[in-house]
Amino acid sequence: MTISNIVLFFVVGIMASQAMSRSVHESAIAEHEQWMVKHGRTYKDRAEKDKRFKIFKEHFEYVHNFNAAGNRTYKLSINKYSDLTRDEFVAARTGDISPSNTVTSTETSFRYAEFTQIPASLDWRTKGAVTAVKNQEQCGCCWAFAAVAATEGAAQIKTGNLVSLSEQQVLDCSGNSDGCNGGNKVAAFQYIIQNNGLTKEDNYPYQQMQGTCDMQKQASQVADISNYEAVPANSEQDLLKAVSNQPVTVSIEASGLDFRHYKSGVFSGSCGTDTHHAVTVVGFGTSAEGTDYWLVKNSWGAEDWGEDGYIRMQRNVDDSSGLCGLAIRPAYPIA
Repeated sequence: MTISNIVLFFVVGIMASQAMSRSVHESAIAEHEQWMVKHGRTYKDRAEKDKRFKIFKEHFEYVHNFNAAGNRTYKLSINKYSDLTRDEFVAARTGDISPSNTVTSTETSFRYAEFTQIPASLDWRTKGAVTAVKNQEQCGCCWAFAAVAATEGAAQIKTGNLVSLSEQQVLDCSGNSDGCNGGNKVAAFQYIIQNNGLTKEDNYPYQQMQGTCDMQKQASQVADISNYEAVPANSEQDLLKAVSNQPVTVSIEASGLDFRHYKSGVFSGSCGTDTHHAVTVVGFGTSAEGTDYWLVKNSWGAEDWGEDGYIRMQRNVDDSSGLCGLAIRPAYPIA
């Protein structure tokens, strides 16, 4: 190959690379404009739009490259959180504050310790023990949603009646949290016990912010719990025993780009154990590809994230704390 041909080869390569870069940039611009329309997003000025586009473009390229690789058990998608920084996302969409690495139960026993009749798969939704996916919106009160979801499940298993209960009541009346700035799922259980239960969601609807406790509504209880227990820490096998009997709240780390942009499949992404988000495990199973998973109900709405608001998270991982730390501090209410 002559020198001129070598030079031509490199020039053509550089031009192709530049063309590809322009194409990706133009695709990101078009995608961002469509995304803004879809989510009703507006920005106060050009500087804010440029800032948000830069964040969006990084996430757009990350999601595109991830899915194009095609070598994972799950898929990602751009969604309503794609123009937020990590800190903004964590502040608005998480909110679990755990005082220690384990949950201290009001009882010393784990009632399911000797349970052995574990099915191959289980979905509490099909048994009528799970309400529709809810949305905490811009309030960091996942702790209330996770505790209420577990309470709804426990009450239905006991009575046969599924009632959507009030997260707003827990947010307003528990008195032992920072409200939208975070709280603890066990503290929510303690409040429900002390108040002899919760009222219906329709009676005390969610307002996306903490307010003054409505004493009259608080006194209209329709479902209660008598206690709560902790699942032994760092044991997916014990968690499996508990979930075989009822929905269970867990704390996870949910700040990573993969979790934020999860769309479908069995999530097996890398994440730490800095748990700051409370969710509810409502089942388990094994995918068609042979990957064991937990079925997890989130509180980010049923649209534009996950499998209709749920995520399947890999089960039986090598780390004893479970994927994203979900086995560190599980707890469940006793109806």
